[in-house]
Amino acid sequence: MTTTTRPPNTTTPATPAPNTQTPTTGAEGTVTALWSKIENPPVLWRPLASYYLLLASTALLVGFGVVMVWSSSYVESDQVSFAVVDKQLLWLSIGIPLLLVASRLPLKVFRFLAYPALFASCGLLVAVLIPGLGVSANGATRWVAFGGPFTIQPSEFAKLGLVLWGADLLARKHKLGTLDSYRRILVPLLPVTLLVLVLIEKEHDLGTMLVVLTIVLSLLWVVGAPLRLFAVTMLAVVGGVSYLAISEPYRLQRLLSFSHPFKDCLNTGWQSCQGIYGLGAGGWWGVGLGSSRQKWGYLPEAHTDFIFAIIGEELGLVGTIAVLILFAVLAYSGIRVAQRSRDMFSRLAASAIVAWLLVQALVNVGAVIGLLPITGIPLPLISAGGSSLIPTMFALGMLMSLARREPSAAAAIAARGPNVFRRGLHKTAVVLHLSRGGR
Repeated sequence: MTTTTRPPNTTTPATPAPNTQTPTTGAEGTVTALWSKIENPPVLWRPLASYYLLLASTALLVGFGVVMVWSSSYVESDQVSFAVVDKQLLWLSIGIPLLLVASRLPLKVFRFLAYPALFASCGLLVAVLIPGLGVSANGATRWVAFGGPFTIQPSEFAKLGLVLWGADLLARKHKLGTLDSYRRILVPLLPVTLLVLVLIEKEHDLGTMLVVLTIVLSLLWVVGAPLRLFAVTMLAVVGGVSYLAISEPYRLQRLLSFSHPFKDCLNTGWQSCQGIYGLGAGGWWGVGLGSSRQKWGYLPEAHTDFIFAIIGEELGLVGTIAVLILFAVLAYSGIRVAQRSRDMFSRLAASAIVAWLLVQALVNVGAVIGLLPITGIPLPLISAGGSSLIPTMFALGMLMSLARREPSAAAAIAARGPNVFRRGLHKTAVVLHLSRGGR
C-alpha cells in the first residue's frame, strides 16, 4: 500500500495590517476623547467666550434698538419724521467709540474714575434742581440742557457713578480687612447712597431709585455682607419704596391703575391698555416691521418707555422672546465674568452692572405687559435716548474689559502677541523707515 505524502505548505501567511487608528475603547479611548475636547473645546469652554458673548449680545441689542426706534418714531403728528432715529444715531456715534475704548482700559483707570464720576453725577443731580438749568417734561424735572436740542438725565449717570465708586470702596475695605462690622460695611456707602436717592426723589423718579437700590444691594451681597444685615436692608428698602409709592397722589394713582387698568382705560389706564392692545395684536409673528397701529398717536412714549409693546405688535411673541434671550445672554456673560474674576473690584463691578441692566430691563418689560406699575425707565440699549445709552455703553465696555482679564482670557491674548492694529502700525513704521533709506 502506497502512502501519499502531502507537500509542505510553503506559502507565507499574510501578516495583518497594523492598526493605525487610535483605540476608541478603554482608558486610551477616554484619553483620546479628552484630548479632542482640549484641541477643539466647546464654545463656552474657550478662553474669550465671555468677551465674545458680551460683544455679540450688545451689538445685536444695539442694532435691533436702532431699527425699532426708527419703526416706532417715524410717525410724528401724523407725518413721517426721522428726527428721533437721527438723534439716536448721533448718540450711538458717541457711545460705540466709548464702548470700544472702555473695553481696552486697564482696571486702574476705572478705579481712578470712581470718585470723579460720583461727584460729577451728584453735581448734575443738584443742577437739575436749580431754576433755569433743570428741564421739565411730562410734569417732571429730570433733565439738564446743554444747548440746542441736547439734554441729559443725570440720574442715569448716577448709576454708573455708584457702580464705580461702590466697587472701589468695598474692594479697598476688603483688601484692608475692615469689613468686620456693620458700621464699616455701611459707612460711607449708605450715607452716599441716601444722598443720591434723595436727589433722585426730588425729580420724582421712583424707577431709577429702584435701580440704584438694586446696585447697592448687589454690591453688599457680593462683598459678603452678613445675611442679617442684608435682610434688614431689604426690609428697609421695601418699606421706603412702599411709603414713596403711596405718599404722592400720582404714584398712588399709577399703582391703582396698574392693578385694574381696564377699569379706567380712557384715563389713568390709557397707556397700559394701549400697550396690552399692541402686544395682543402682534400674535405669534407680528403685523410686520413698520406696520404698528399703536404708534399712530395711541400709545404714549412708543419709542422710549413702551418700545417693547411696539416690538410685540410688529414682530410678535417671537420678537419679544428674542429680545429677552439676548438680555439673558448678556446677564449670563456678566455673571461668568464676575465668577471668574480674581480681584474683588472686578467681581463687584461686574455683578453691579449685571444687576443694574437686568433689573432695569425686567422692570420695563414688567410694566409693559402689566405685571408691574409704570415707572418710566427705558429698556436698556433699545429705547431712544442718549442719557441711558451713553452710561450703559460705557458700563458694557467696562464689562468687556473685565472679561478680557479673566485668567484664561488674559493668557490667550498674551499668546496671540500684538493685535492687528499694533502689527499694522509696526509694519507701517518699518516701511517708512526703509523708504527713507534706513536699514
